[in-house]
Amino acid sequence: MSPRKPSAHELTQEMIVEVAHKQFTEKDFQQVSMRSIAKELGCSHGAIYYHFKNKAELFYVIIGAYFTQLNKILDDTVNGTEDYKTKLYNVFVGFMKFGLNHQSQYELMFMVRDVEIDGLSQEAANLSYEKFAQSLQALATNKLLVSDIHSVFIALHGFVSHYRHYVKDYEEAREAVNVHAKFLVKALT
Repeated sequence: MSPRKPSAHELTQEMIVEVAHKQFTEKDFQQVSMRSIAKELGCSHGAIYYHFKNKAELFYVIIGAYFTQLNKILDDTVNGTEDYKTKLYNVFVGFMKFGLNHQSQYELMFMVRDVEIDGLSQEAANLSYEKFAQSLQALATNKLLVSDIHSVFIALHGFVSHYRHYVKDYEEAREAVNVHAKFLVKALT
């Protein structure tokens, strides 16, 4: 006798998000389906639709949590008690550390492109970029050019993109992260 499948009411959003997160990090967005998530959960795909209207909404919930985490790192750094150069350095290290410690999440946040999710994920990425830009502007002793902020972001993004899959986490790239962060602080000050 096989175990009874959970009903839509017994299934929680947290259970669905956990399984969906695992599948999104193992496969491309298009390879994940509500049916594959339901199969792993042992429920009907209709039970998932009770909680999420579609796969894109589920994906957005997952990456939204990562953007919240990254934005908190920025807020905590900006609100610290260190001098502005140290805070700038900590923003840069914090961004790269997040990217290297959460490589699959970082890819979902900033690298996955798909027609179904571009609107939502791009909006979240833009809001996170705005938070990043505001953080740099708040720390700068003089007004930064928009192009300077964008160049720094691209430099950080390029660093994470380059090292992802080559290192397991931040600790393996710590020295390179520190050198890159110091270089960026020097470029802005």
